[in-house]
Amino acid sequence: MPSAVRILPNYTYADYEQWEGQWELIDGIPYAMSPLPVPKHQKIAMALGTEFTIQLKSCKQCSAYQPIDYRISDDTILQPDMLIVCGEISKKYLDFAPALVVEILSPATTVKDRHTKYSIYESQGIPYYLIIAPDTEEIEVYQLKEGVYSLAQKGKDFSYQFSFGHCSAFVDFKEIW
Repeated sequence: MPSAVRILPNYTYADYEQWEGQWELIDGIPYAMSPLPVPKHQKIAMALGTEFTIQLKSCKQCSAYQPIDYRISDDTILQPDMLIVCGEISKKYLDFAPALVVEILSPATTVKDRHTKYSIYESQGIPYYLIIAPDTEEIEVYQLKEGVYSLAQKGKDFSYQFSFGHCSAFVDFKEIW
């Protein structure tokens, strides 16, 4: 008896541009970004973005962004919850690796954020990856060392010094709760 062949769609950025709503595209497979994040998620994202914006105020090369399209390839477009970008974004999407990405976990995204996106961000050479768990109010700071993420610090109320080339940011994470 012949086995069934499973055929998956393979979408590209051209398809992605036509969709309504918020989506991510990973290896040609679309992922809906709905429902909208809960208020605690949004509060954390705003507070962390503010902390980085204040810390990077004197840095002309680096800026904090709320979700924007990060186009890794024609069939992989992600929208991290927050990013630090060092350099000018000249297109309607980011087409080079940011200096830092943040994912704030939700029940619908935990597996994707901890595994799929972790691997993608690591393979793209993104120096810092922050995973924030709103339920436990814990932050995990991963730093890229020799092409592999290493857990640099984990906890709730700690400060961390981020280095972005000629710029740095000293972030007090107790301020985001």
